[in-house]
Amino acid sequence: MTSRVRRTVLPSGLRVISEHQTGVRSAAIGVWVGVGSRDESPALHGCSHFLEHLLFKGTAERTALDISVALDAVGGEFNAFTAKEYTCFHARVLDEDLPLAVDVLGDMITASTLDAEDVEAEREVILDEIAMHDDDPDDVVHNLFAEQAWGDTPLGRPIAGTVASIRSLTRDQVRRFYRRHYRPANIVVAAAGNVDHAALVRQVRQAFGRNGWLDGLDTPVEARHGSRKRIRPGQLVTTRPFEQVNVVLGMEGLRRDDERRFALGVLNTALGGGTSSRLFQEVRERRGLAYSVFSFASHHADSGLVGVSVGCLPSKLDDVLAVVREELAKVAESGITAEELARGKGQLRGGLVLGLEDSASRMSRIGKAELVHDRLLSIDEVIDRIDAVTLDEVREIAAEVFSRPEILAVVGPG
Repeated sequence: MTSRVRRTVLPSGLRVISEHQTGVRSAAIGVWVGVGSRDESPALHGCSHFLEHLLFKGTAERTALDISVALDAVGGEFNAFTAKEYTCFHARVLDEDLPLAVDVLGDMITASTLDAEDVEAEREVILDEIAMHDDDPDDVVHNLFAEQAWGDTPLGRPIAGTVASIRSLTRDQVRRFYRRHYRPANIVVAAAGNVDHAALVRQVRQAFGRNGWLDGLDTPVEARHGSRKRIRPGQLVTTRPFEQVNVVLGMEGLRRDDERRFALGVLNTALGGGTSSRLFQEVRERRGLAYSVFSFASHHADSGLVGVSVGCLPSKLDDVLAVVREELAKVAESGITAEELARGKGQLRGGLVLGLEDSASRMSRIGKAELVHDRLLSIDEVIDRIDAVTLDEVREIAAEVFSRPEILAVVGPG
């Protein structure tokens, strides 16, 4: 399968990027907006996610049902999500239906009515969603981990908001947030699959040009990220009537522009990225202490975290923490073996390529890269960066990261 990435910046500042793939009959499109939960003041906590919901509720041209029917009628997939640094609205359709998907998304992004009754109805839906997350021990413990790491800051708060913050948000606050952030220069339209770039640009101009939305020269919303955000070591423990104890133990990681992230990726895979990883073998296979254990690395513009997530019986918590700390100390002291290095590289390469077999994954790759990275690395370039990682580089990053002060979050029965 061959592919080619093309990019156009409209006079308004809206960016259009596409990747044409031969041999496919699908097309995926995403509208990536440079706003997320970390852009919110305490009074606006949860506003990005609230707005994501509301943009499906109708425009001057389409009701909420019209929006749903339009994509359902052609067998399309249609959804959205909010992250800490961006929001994405995405669809996957047959290639012949891409103009329809562009039109629906353009209408939603530029002309949402945000009716008062829709705000109230969706407020209740989001409160239900928050309750659902509060019943999920994995969600609870990772939110607790972020809270301990970043404190009462936008990065430390849950993306969906809290019951109090969602109840207090007003329609006028949401409308002002919408007008401030949903602007051409703050948006990337990405598409992949059987896509003609020139035709896509024409469709975007038409769909997003409603009511003069693309007229004039826009400037991006001012940058909100400065120097490295400080990480706060320590621990947070909360009691919930769950059967298991869920634990996240970690420390400060790397920013997303740190070139050492490739070495950290190999290290993370060797440590807890699969069933052959050190943590899985030691915690589950050899000792039977937990059913699920994995490590992770998350990167933001000005901060990052690494950690280990485990769920176990309350009686095994102390043993689990002792083993995890022991394995992190070993890696910090001695790095990983040549066999683990080769296996980690192979797992990252395979995961990268296999994860990009469909148009939706390709769209996500180019859209996110355009929005948050300085440039898009080709797949071959990423593979070359992975292959270039050495044992010494992994040892150095392990020694640095895993010697940092510890962050611990624990959720379970009292």
